[in-house]
Amino acid sequence: MARSSSGIVAGLTAAAIAAVGFLGYQASATAPAHPPKAAAQQPSPAPSPAAAKQDPAKPVAVPEGSGTGTRVVYSVSQKRVWLVGPVGQEPKSFAVMPSTVHPKAGSYTVGSRSGTVTGSDGVPIEHVVRFATTEGVAIGFSARVDGAMPEPDPGKKTGGIRMARADGDAMWGFATIGSKVVVMP
Repeated sequence: MARSSSGIVAGLTAAAIAAVGFLGYQASATAPAHPPKAAAQQPSPAPSPAAAKQDPAKPVAVPEGSGTGTRVVYSVSQKRVWLVGPVGQEPKSFAVMPSTVHPKAGSYTVGSRSGTVTGSDGVPIEHVVRFATTEGVAIGFSARVDGAMPEPDPGKKTGGIRMARADGDAMWGFATIGSKVVVMP
Protein backbone atom coordinates (compact mmCIF):
# COMPACT_ATOMS: atom_id res chain seq x y z
CA MET A 1 0.00 0.00 0.00
CA ALA A 2 2.82 2.43 0.87
CA ARG A 3 4.42 1.72 -2.47
CA SER A 4 1.31 2.83 -4.44
CA SER A 5 0.91 5.96 -2.27
CA SER A 6 4.47 7.04 -3.02
CA GLY A 7 3.80 6.41 -6.72
CA ILE A 8 0.75 8.68 -6.55
CA VAL A 9 2.74 11.37 -4.73
CA ALA A 10 5.53 11.14 -7.32
CA GLY A 11 2.99 11.40 -10.14
CA LEU A 12 1.30 14.41 -8.56
CA THR A 13 4.67 16.08 -7.99
CA ALA A 14 5.66 15.54 -11.62
CA ALA A 15 2.32 16.93 -12.80
CA ALA A 16 2.71 20.00 -10.57
CA ILE A 17 6.23 20.65 -11.88
CA ALA A 18 5.00 20.32 -15.48
CA ALA A 19 2.10 22.72 -14.79
CA VAL A 20 4.41 25.33 -13.23
CA GLY A 21 6.79 25.03 -16.19
CA PHE A 22 3.93 25.43 -18.64
CA LEU A 23 2.58 28.50 -16.83
CA GLY A 24 6.06 30.04 -16.76
CA TYR A 25 6.36 29.45 -20.49
CA GLN A 26 3.01 31.13 -21.13
CA ALA A 27 3.84 34.02 -18.80
CA SER A 28 6.59 35.11 -21.16
CA ALA A 29 4.18 35.12 -24.12
CA THR A 30 3.33 38.82 -24.07
CA ALA A 31 6.22 40.36 -22.17
CA PRO A 32 7.25 43.50 -24.06
CA ALA A 33 10.41 43.18 -26.12
CA HIS A 34 11.55 46.59 -24.82
CA PRO A 35 10.97 48.29 -21.50
CA PRO A 36 8.37 51.10 -21.64
CA LYS A 37 11.09 53.79 -21.67
CA ALA A 38 12.74 52.29 -24.78
CA ALA A 39 9.37 51.84 -26.47
CA ALA A 40 8.53 55.50 -25.87
CA GLN A 41 11.70 56.55 -27.73
CA GLN A 42 10.80 54.59 -30.85
CA PRO A 43 9.01 56.48 -33.63
CA SER A 44 5.31 55.81 -34.05
CA PRO A 45 4.43 53.61 -37.01
CA ALA A 46 2.75 55.34 -39.92
CA PRO A 47 -1.03 54.83 -39.92
CA SER A 48 -2.33 52.27 -42.39
CA PRO A 49 -4.17 53.62 -45.46
CA ALA A 50 -7.46 52.31 -44.05
CA ALA A 51 -6.87 54.11 -40.73
CA ALA A 52 -5.95 57.33 -42.54
CA LYS A 53 -9.27 57.24 -44.44
CA GLN A 54 -11.41 56.62 -41.34
CA ASP A 55 -12.94 59.79 -39.91
CA PRO A 56 -12.67 59.41 -36.11
CA ALA A 57 -15.89 61.40 -35.69
CA LYS A 58 -17.82 58.74 -37.61
CA PRO A 59 -18.47 55.24 -36.28
CA VAL A 60 -16.76 52.36 -38.06
CA ALA A 61 -19.36 50.42 -40.04
CA VAL A 62 -20.20 46.86 -39.05
CA PRO A 63 -18.68 44.53 -41.68
CA GLU A 64 -21.08 43.42 -44.40
CA GLY A 65 -21.94 39.74 -44.22
CA SER A 66 -21.68 39.60 -40.43
CA GLY A 67 -25.30 38.53 -40.07
CA THR A 68 -28.26 40.09 -38.34
CA GLY A 69 -29.60 40.47 -34.85
CA THR A 70 -27.86 41.08 -31.55
CA ARG A 71 -24.28 39.82 -31.76
CA VAL A 72 -20.59 40.48 -31.19
CA VAL A 73 -18.70 40.92 -34.46
CA TYR A 74 -14.94 40.42 -34.44
CA SER A 75 -12.85 41.26 -37.51
CA VAL A 76 -9.40 39.69 -37.29
CA SER A 77 -7.98 41.79 -40.15
CA GLN A 78 -9.40 45.08 -38.87
CA LYS A 79 -8.43 44.31 -35.24
CA ARG A 80 -11.86 45.55 -34.22
CA VAL A 81 -14.99 44.44 -32.37
CA TRP A 82 -18.59 45.64 -32.68
CA LEU A 83 -21.26 45.08 -30.05
CA VAL A 84 -24.39 45.04 -32.20
CA GLY A 85 -27.57 45.47 -30.18
CA PRO A 86 -31.22 45.75 -31.19
CA VAL A 87 -32.24 47.42 -34.47
CA GLY A 88 -32.03 51.19 -34.17
CA GLN A 89 -29.33 51.15 -31.50
CA GLU A 90 -25.90 52.39 -32.63
CA PRO A 91 -23.33 49.55 -32.35
CA LYS A 92 -20.38 50.11 -30.01
CA SER A 93 -17.07 49.55 -31.77
CA PHE A 94 -13.52 49.49 -30.48
CA ALA A 95 -10.02 48.36 -31.42
CA VAL A 96 -8.57 45.14 -30.02
CA MET A 97 -5.21 43.40 -30.02
CA PRO A 98 -5.66 39.95 -31.60
CA SER A 99 -4.11 36.86 -30.10
CA THR A 100 -1.59 34.71 -31.96
CA VAL A 101 -4.14 31.92 -32.51
CA HIS A 102 -7.16 33.08 -34.51
CA PRO A 103 -10.57 31.47 -34.70
CA LYS A 104 -11.83 30.52 -38.16
CA ALA A 105 -14.41 32.83 -39.73
CA GLY A 106 -17.90 31.80 -38.70
CA SER A 107 -20.54 31.97 -36.02
CA TYR A 108 -19.92 30.95 -32.40
CA THR A 109 -21.63 31.29 -29.04
CA VAL A 110 -20.19 32.44 -25.73
CA GLY A 111 -19.54 29.25 -23.77
CA SER A 112 -17.88 30.51 -20.60
CA ARG A 113 -16.94 33.66 -18.73
CA SER A 114 -14.59 34.52 -15.87
CA GLY A 115 -14.52 37.73 -13.86
CA THR A 116 -10.79 37.70 -13.08
CA VAL A 117 -8.12 35.12 -13.87
CA THR A 118 -4.49 34.88 -14.94
CA GLY A 119 -4.20 34.91 -18.73
CA SER A 120 -2.31 32.37 -20.81
CA ASP A 121 0.44 34.98 -20.96
CA GLY A 122 0.74 35.02 -17.17
CA VAL A 123 -0.79 38.46 -16.52
CA PRO A 124 -3.92 39.26 -14.49
CA ILE A 125 -6.93 39.77 -16.75
CA GLU A 126 -10.60 40.53 -16.21
CA HIS A 127 -13.94 40.15 -17.95
CA VAL A 128 -12.98 37.05 -19.92
CA VAL A 129 -15.59 36.03 -22.50
CA ARG A 130 -14.66 32.71 -24.20
CA PHE A 131 -16.30 31.60 -27.43
CA ALA A 132 -14.05 29.17 -29.31
CA THR A 133 -11.16 26.71 -29.13
CA THR A 134 -8.61 26.58 -31.93
CA GLU A 135 -5.48 24.39 -32.02
CA GLY A 136 -6.27 23.41 -28.42
CA VAL A 137 -6.18 27.06 -27.30
CA ALA A 138 -9.24 28.73 -25.74
CA ILE A 139 -10.15 31.92 -27.63
CA GLY A 140 -11.84 34.82 -25.88
CA PHE A 141 -12.03 38.53 -25.24
CA SER A 142 -10.43 40.04 -22.14
CA ALA A 143 -8.78 43.13 -20.69
CA ARG A 144 -5.50 43.23 -18.80
CA VAL A 145 -5.96 44.60 -15.29
CA ASP A 146 -3.01 46.95 -15.89
CA GLY A 147 -4.77 48.34 -19.00
CA ALA A 148 -1.92 47.51 -21.41
CA MET A 149 -2.54 46.05 -24.87
CA PRO A 150 0.89 44.90 -26.10
CA GLU A 151 1.26 42.77 -29.20
CA PRO A 152 1.57 39.11 -28.25
CA ASP A 153 4.81 37.24 -28.90
CA PRO A 154 4.28 35.65 -32.35
CA GLY A 155 6.23 32.59 -31.19
CA LYS A 156 3.70 31.76 -28.46
CA LYS A 157 0.20 30.28 -28.80
CA THR A 158 -2.20 32.61 -26.99
CA GLY A 159 -5.95 33.02 -27.36
CA GLY A 160 -6.66 36.27 -25.52
CA ILE A 161 -8.10 39.01 -27.74
CA ARG A 162 -7.26 42.04 -25.61
CA MET A 163 -9.08 45.31 -25.28
CA ALA A 164 -9.03 48.44 -23.13
CA ARG A 165 -10.55 48.01 -19.66
CA ALA A 166 -13.58 50.23 -20.45
CA ASP A 167 -14.24 48.15 -23.57
CA GLY A 168 -13.84 44.99 -21.48
CA ASP A 169 -16.53 46.35 -19.14
CA ALA A 170 -18.84 46.89 -22.14
CA MET A 171 -18.11 43.40 -23.51
CA TRP A 172 -18.78 41.84 -20.08
CA GLY A 173 -22.18 43.52 -19.85
CA PHE A 174 -23.09 42.64 -23.45
CA ALA A 175 -21.80 39.10 -24.13
CA THR A 176 -23.42 36.72 -21.68
CA ILE A 177 -23.43 32.91 -21.93
CA GLY A 178 -25.09 31.88 -25.19
CA SER A 179 -24.52 35.25 -26.92
CA LYS A 180 -23.68 35.09 -30.61
CA VAL A 181 -20.12 35.93 -31.77
CA VAL A 182 -19.43 36.31 -35.48
CA VAL A 183 -15.80 36.15 -36.59
CA MET A 184 -14.92 37.85 -39.84
CA PRO A 185 -11.58 37.44 -41.63
